[in-house]
Amino acid sequence: MFKFGSKNDITLECKCTVRLLDDNEVLQCVFHRDQKGYHLLDYVCEQLNLLEKDYFGLRYVDETKQRHWLDPARSIVKQIKGMNPIIFCFRVKFYPPDPHRLKEELTRYQIFLQLRRDLLHGRLYCSQTDSAYLAAYIIQSELGDYDPDEHIGNYVTDFKLLLKQTTKVEEKIAEIHQLQLKGQVPAIAENSFLRKACLLDTYGVDPHPVKSIVVPQDQKGNQLYLGINHAGILTFQGSRKTHHFKWQDVQKINYEGKMFIIHLMFNEVGFKL
Repeated sequence: MFKFGSKNDITLECKCTVRLLDDNEVLQCVFHRDQKGYHLLDYVCEQLNLLEKDYFGLRYVDETKQRHWLDPARSIVKQIKGMNPIIFCFRVKFYPPDPHRLKEELTRYQIFLQLRRDLLHGRLYCSQTDSAYLAAYIIQSELGDYDPDEHIGNYVTDFKLLLKQTTKVEEKIAEIHQLQLKGQVPAIAENSFLRKACLLDTYGVDPHPVKSIVVPQDQKGNQLYLGINHAGILTFQGSRKTHHFKWQDVQKINYEGKMFIIHLMFNEVGFKL
């Protein structure tokens, strides 16, 4: 942690790095020891000209390798004890149900960048057909209309788009790009991406490995994952969605030790974290 000033000086400054959703961009920031999390988040949003701030947050990894969201209401320095250097990641924290309907184009673009990351890292899990369409929208946004004189051979392979990106799926991506997306300018291609992504079961889900106290492990030994999004609480076993508890069916949620218990209108389900 880089500090400037005396220990008891409330104007003591700390330097930090904020990694943005575009991996090629970072911000070097300074905050005072008495400032709360929202000061830093507001500053980052201001640099990005973002007006709709509530969808975003700053994430960091502590000394035990656990990920946390920076609490906007608490002191920054009290949350990041022992961190050196101080590194935050600017990320989407709350995924809107219909991102393509958001008023601000810059907000939509940042959510597009987040979902592009989710697709690449396997969090936005979907069928091979859906992933090919999503990737094709990214290619259209990056390259524009297909030009046979310019886009030669397997041009898709120059882009890292999917967690499991095979030659076969690259050919499908190129086929969609060449035949179906002509005329879509970058903003339209990105909006098409958002429209398709928000319909997927895994949209906005940050999966956490759990053990169910009522659902046995499947025969293939696939790990059970639990995640939360705007539609409710979901569980996945391998790539298959096993439960979807809608918010209107959830009466109460308890967190007791390592037990996460969901009280439903008609039942009770527990998971061991």
